[in-house]
Amino acid sequence: MLNKVPEVTIWFWVIKVLCTTVGESFADWINTQLGVGLVNTAWIFTGVFVVALAVQLRLKRYVPFPYWLTVVVVSVTGTLYTDILTDQLNVPLWISSAVFSVLLAAVFGVWWLRERTLSIHSVTTLPRESFYWLTVLVTFALGTATGDWTLELTGWSPGVSVLLPLGLIAAITALWRFGANPVLSFWLAYILTRPLGANIGDWLASPKAAQNPGDPTGLALGTFTTSLIFLGLILATVVYLTVTRSDVTETHEATHAEQANSNPRERRALAGFGLLAVATAALLAWAHSQPHVGPAPETDATSAVQLAPGQAVKNFPPAKVGALRTLASTSLKDACSGDAAGAHAAAQALRDLWDADQDSLQPLDDTGWTSIDAQMDKVLKTFGIDHPNPPLPPAQQESELNALLADLG
Repeated sequence: MLNKVPEVTIWFWVIKVLCTTVGESFADWINTQLGVGLVNTAWIFTGVFVVALAVQLRLKRYVPFPYWLTVVVVSVTGTLYTDILTDQLNVPLWISSAVFSVLLAAVFGVWWLRERTLSIHSVTTLPRESFYWLTVLVTFALGTATGDWTLELTGWSPGVSVLLPLGLIAAITALWRFGANPVLSFWLAYILTRPLGANIGDWLASPKAAQNPGDPTGLALGTFTTSLIFLGLILATVVYLTVTRSDVTETHEATHAEQANSNPRERRALAGFGLLAVATAALLAWAHSQPHVGPAPETDATSAVQLAPGQAVKNFPPAKVGALRTLASTSLKDACSGDAAGAHAAAQALRDLWDADQDSLQPLDDTGWTSIDAQMDKVLKTFGIDHPNPPLPPAQQESELNALLADLG
């Protein structure tokens, strides 16, 4: 078996950032815009990941299209797993970051004990490739958790947040050129490309003006347009690499002089990594101490708006109202049958669809939208969604869902 991973050239990093941006924007589009829901989206991409990985593992050498297709799918899947922990299970981001850090260290440890190398230039056996893809999946989940935690701590906008991982990657590159361990440098940069790509995606897709204090702002391209642009760029890059084979290890080695292995500066560069970590922690601590606006909590301030059943949605498109009723009915059915996880997932999907439709529904009837939004918030509170409280008893969930269905007509 030839090496199953591409040579680390500038093209490798360009397409890796493109993949992480797609992982953020495409997952958001399917989850919110299509109303599929977070858990269902995760199941879909887990299945796609299994198929893509099976195809990749059957190959005997690196082939650009299946390899990068697997990376794109892994980027979406890893992002969704972290989002489920945060949004569905209410796990704090610092705990997710710590858990994924320990898990990554464990994967690296087992990989090293078995293979005695963590280099991607030696992925020439099935066990090594299996360790490689498991590592990639965990790095995406870890990058998602640490990136979101950084935003939570600092309150930075996506545009500003791009600068931190970009600066850290530049510093790691400088240390690598100084003499830092190439394997350590590679994996640190690999993890950081996840928050870099995600912040780029959020910056491109977010509206130009925040609808609520603390909401992200950007260029207002939307998640669908952003996904299309970056998928097109990925396809163009993969076609180029397929034709030129410039990132195939054997081709690269034939056209580049072999580097010397001795490296007396490696220990000093390791100290540089330590200083970089301390400086990053100090920057985040300083940013956290500064006044900043986080995401505004949901409130019941608009609950005084009361309309007759069905009156609030009379000016809304029937198709959109029907989609909302379907999700509310699914959540109610699951709550009545004792399926707490299903009821919570349907309520989460209901919230996502409602938020996605705000721009189109609110201008049609602001009073009606406000009335439904107040009742929607009561439903979400019973599930502990967007509220700090744990899920309330099923009877309360059923009561608020019935009230919402009455409002929807």
